[in-house]
Amino acid sequence: MTVSPLVWGLTIAGILAVIAADLFLIHRNDTREFTTRRAAFWSSIYIGLAVLFGIGVWLFAGGRYAGEYFGGFVTEKSLSVDNLFVFMVILTRFAVPKQAQHTVLMAGIVIALLLRGIFIAVGAAAISTFTWVFFLFGAFLLWTAIGLVRGGDEDEFKENRLLRWSKRVIPTSDEYAGSRFVTRVDGRRLMTPMAIVMIAIGSTDVLFALDSIPAIFGLTTEPYLVFTANAFALMGLVQLYFLIGGLTDRLVYLAHGLAFILGFIGVKLIFHALHEYGVAWAPEIPIWLSLAVIAGTLTATTVASLAAARKPSDKGLREPLAEVGSDEPDAAATRDS
Repeated sequence: MTVSPLVWGLTIAGILAVIAADLFLIHRNDTREFTTRRAAFWSSIYIGLAVLFGIGVWLFAGGRYAGEYFGGFVTEKSLSVDNLFVFMVILTRFAVPKQAQHTVLMAGIVIALLLRGIFIAVGAAAISTFTWVFFLFGAFLLWTAIGLVRGGDEDEFKENRLLRWSKRVIPTSDEYAGSRFVTRVDGRRLMTPMAIVMIAIGSTDVLFALDSIPAIFGLTTEPYLVFTANAFALMGLVQLYFLIGGLTDRLVYLAHGLAFILGFIGVKLIFHALHEYGVAWAPEIPIWLSLAVIAGTLTATTVASLAAARKPSDKGLREPLAEVGSDEPDAAATRDS
């Protein structure tokens, strides 16, 4: 698949235009709470844009590449659901006001999109030069899948080095100033806590990319499709956050489903590498089979989780999350300035 610089430029410009419209036109100075109905409406808009783009890929590049794009998009979207709980922890810990949550999430995702673009460029260059990178990606996905099955502290937020450095270096005010990132206190220009939260969201999402970028390279090696699938999955992540805020606790088998998907793609990557090295018994797994496995796993996981959530014995599995965006932080959720 050959994509001209013009197409690349138009695609990136279109994505940035959608993000800018969301930030500066549609929701600018909007102090309304982001309700479930509102989130559902805008989620449908973003998913519709992603589907329309996939149809465009099918019309101009063919069914194979459209299948790779849709497989990558669904995988990225599915992996992002598991990450929403961490976003909830971040916003609760920093006591972000409800009316400011949309802005800070969008700004953080813009940072994540830029950094993921660098990841994708490096990964694509490595794959095109060194076939053995497929073994590395495959092994990493298998290791990640095992970690998901065993369980861990994925529900906890751990500050990374970038966030710790930012909190030490950037002069920050103690109070929020609406959705603004900069304010004045006693004549001194300071960043608001919104800036720190934005860095936390953006840099934490990059850590999530360590799983998702190798996973999508297992479905397509086309940098254009990898980038666009990531972009559309990220752009709708804010709305998905508000839409399923309380649903992540109900998807009790989500980690197992994602582990199976990551393990399957890991095996697919290893088989592809063996095939490239001339190993006759290593099959090339077709994209239609990958799509079927991903869709079937997600469907089974969702149905099983919702069925389990109805059982009385599941009531004590987890305390329900506080309402998304609550203005009342608990004692442990104060900001570490």
